[in-house]
Amino acid sequence: MKPIFLVDDSPTILMSMTDILTKAGYAVEKAANGPEALKKAQGGLQPALVITDYHMPGMTGVELIRELRKQAGFRFTPILVLTTESQQDKRTEAKSAGATGWLVKPVASDQLLQVIKQVAPTAR
Repeated sequence: MKPIFLVDDSPTILMSMTDILTKAGYAVEKAANGPEALKKAQGGLQPALVITDYHMPGMTGVELIRELRKQAGFRFTPILVLTTESQQDKRTEAKSAGATGWLVKPVASDQLLQVIKQVAPTAR
């Protein structure tokens, strides 16, 4: 089973998302920021899906997406941005970096799980 890779600087978001996903039967891998996420990716992590925050210190979610897309193992991995942002220009920026989709916080657990089933059906 390939994990869902959560990247967010908020311990609360990481905890609540992990709880939702593990209760739904998914394996989860976590990183608290972009550099940590890249280190795990370069270390061989091959998730079924990446869900990243937009705003993080040191490296934004969009910068992380650009760096992940440069790696062969992440060229086709679905990547969702989970954020409080809803402006079209930020969505466009994320899409051009290689984001698969966009979710606005707070996201209902049933909505999150439905999106995961659509973009990463092999995650379980």
